[in-house]
Amino acid sequence: MPVLRLISRRLLTSIPVLVIVIAGTFFLLNAASGDAVDAYLGSIGGGSATLAAELRAQYGLDGSAWARLGFYLGQLAQGDLGYSVALNRPIGAVIWERLPPTLWLMGSAVALSFLLGSSLGIVAGRRPGSLADRLLSTGSLALYSVPSFWLGLVLSILFAVKLRWFPVSGLETIASGKTGLARASDIGWHLALPVAALGMIYLALFLRMMRAGMAEVWGEDYVLAARARGLSERRITLNHVARNALLPLITMLGLQAAGMLGGSVVIESVFAIPGFGRLAQEAVAGRDSALLMGIILTSALLVIAANLLVDLAYGLLDPRVGSGAGGRDA
Repeated sequence: MPVLRLISRRLLTSIPVLVIVIAGTFFLLNAASGDAVDAYLGSIGGGSATLAAELRAQYGLDGSAWARLGFYLGQLAQGDLGYSVALNRPIGAVIWERLPPTLWLMGSAVALSFLLGSSLGIVAGRRPGSLADRLLSTGSLALYSVPSFWLGLVLSILFAVKLRWFPVSGLETIASGKTGLARASDIGWHLALPVAALGMIYLALFLRMMRAGMAEVWGEDYVLAARARGLSERRITLNHVARNALLPLITMLGLQAAGMLGGSVVIESVFAIPGFGRLAQEAVAGRDSALLMGIILTSALLVIAANLLVDLAYGLLDPRVGSGAGGRDA
């Protein structure tokens, strides 16, 4: 099965990537001054050297860097991400709680930016140089030049503070007691502005890429052959031009996964969403290197999973990838 072979190859190549991420992050965090015990003792007004040593031994923070790395890898092999000193809870449970808001934000922003951006790119690229093309190209360039956090602040001030159409912050109404569709609707209402702020930047990117891809494909021989066969302009645009121009966007979708995850962290801070962004802030403030390691490792897994999904989508659009006959996987 070509698809299974493709998934197997991607999973095997992901192992050294994860090892590099874990080792690199561990030694970088180890080089920083102070640790979670220092932050904890500072929060309670200080403590003796004996207490500090006991706490470091309890949380596995004593010993050499190589010994602690080996201990950490042993924990990971058992599916244990360790224990957070700052939050006094298992790291796996904390990440499991904070991951869904980030995934909802990222997933909604990806869907918005890809679908709307590629559709507008088709409109702009259908007739390069037309009024619609110039307006969309200028608008996308202006939108792409705006930082996501600034766009988030503008949307928040305009639509939440001035017009009061959307909530200013948070993931859902506190203590609302809503369940099922009512709760999903409440969460969607709270995520409208954050998704718009994050998705608009990437919408502009996809629009410009789609427009450029279509403008390039119009001169290909197979498009001229389709016209010679008498196919309608709409069929040529959608079935021949747009489909081939879509392949670079699929590739870019995987490459932008890490950037979108970083952007979601910033947007979470602007709109006070309890996701990975605020969790990373708490980990840094508490000098909790174990918690920060867990966040970075989970983020790396998300990026790898996103790229795997992109490869599968690419294989559906271009079967040569899955068969190994050519394309990216050759």
